[in-house]
Amino acid sequence: MESVYDFSKPIVRSATDDDYYKLTMGQAIHHSYPAADTEWALRVRSDEDLSPYIGEIREEIDKLQDLSSTQDMLRHLRSIPYLKPDYVDYLENFRLKPRYVKVGKANGQLEIRARGPWVGVSPFEIKILAIVSEIRNRHVYPDLSLEQVRASLYKKFDWLLANATPEELAEFKVADFGTRRRISFKAQEEVVKTMMRDFPGVFVGTSNVHLARELDIKAIGTNAHEWYQAHQQLGPRLIDSQKAALDGWVKEYRGEVGVCLTDVITQDAFLNDFDSYYAKLFDGCRHDSGDARVWGDRMISHYESMRIDPMTKTLVFSDGLNLGNRALEILRHFRGRINVSFGIGTDLTNGVEGVKPLSIVMKMVTCQGQPVAKISDQPGKSQCESPEYLRYLKEVFNVKA
Repeated sequence: MESVYDFSKPIVRSATDDDYYKLTMGQAIHHSYPAADTEWALRVRSDEDLSPYIGEIREEIDKLQDLSSTQDMLRHLRSIPYLKPDYVDYLENFRLKPRYVKVGKANGQLEIRARGPWVGVSPFEIKILAIVSEIRNRHVYPDLSLEQVRASLYKKFDWLLANATPEELAEFKVADFGTRRRISFKAQEEVVKTMMRDFPGVFVGTSNVHLARELDIKAIGTNAHEWYQAHQQLGPRLIDSQKAALDGWVKEYRGEVGVCLTDVITQDAFLNDFDSYYAKLFDGCRHDSGDARVWGDRMISHYESMRIDPMTKTLVFSDGLNLGNRALEILRHFRGRINVSFGIGTDLTNGVEGVKPLSIVMKMVTCQGQPVAKISDQPGKSQCESPEYLRYLKEVFNVKA
């Protein structure tokens, strides 16, 4: 049986082995905030000591400086209408600088922090998460095979065929969002190939830019929490920071890649800012924390209150979903009321039976030397290193929790 690991190659083997939203955000950062300084920190949510892998992790991060954009990669990026020539030219010469990244141990756990120019540090996030995940998996699950990856996926396909109607499957749109917590690169590649070949629903693409190019499918992604967090310290009044982030996105993309996040300072705070101007400009919103059905019902009511037909908008669900009952329940709840699609990560690329995936994130913690925060609709997913700033942010946005 073929192993899911390839020890002959670096874990991250391509400059575009990354989530697509790193490129879309990268262009906006390059154009609007090339001098902004940010700091990032790894957060290990799993109850598992990763510090024994520090040496291997450091070695793989150092290898990232060798990545460069090939002419094939650049041609692919130039074919995307809203990626501008000057940004692709910038990527041709861009190199990751591992000196921005510090790897060590703190409080008995692996610590990774990155500090430097936003445009130069942000591209480390997904690559570092993929490195940490694969190194840990190599040690804990050394004997995993691609056959196990396929078998687990086909079992989920069978469940869907047995429990969903043909009409439901025809509307079940799924994208792979699994780069950051994958078992390995080979496992993710096998999952995407299998989804393309045999998924009984509608496989719409992958967030992984390298795989999208190699397999000739659509790259999926718009923006992430960092875009909104950074605007908390990029000049406007704090109360206007979400509007500034939305305005900046509209300025850069003029209606393209128009899906926004709602849980940087809770859905309540987002809806207060998401008036008819933004609601009409953006194609839809992405759910990443809290009760999915409650969140979606509120989005529909919000659109209707502004006389916007919800069926002209799309809700993207991406919070810890699986290919089974959770996603199917959401689909059934919203069918005929609003368009829905699903970004599924861990359950696709690290969903082998008997394997416990790591829960890890790497988030921005400062911008311009000042703290930033994420106040999720799910308490365990919130993040801020400054209790004083967090209290102030909650006071400004009238967040009660």
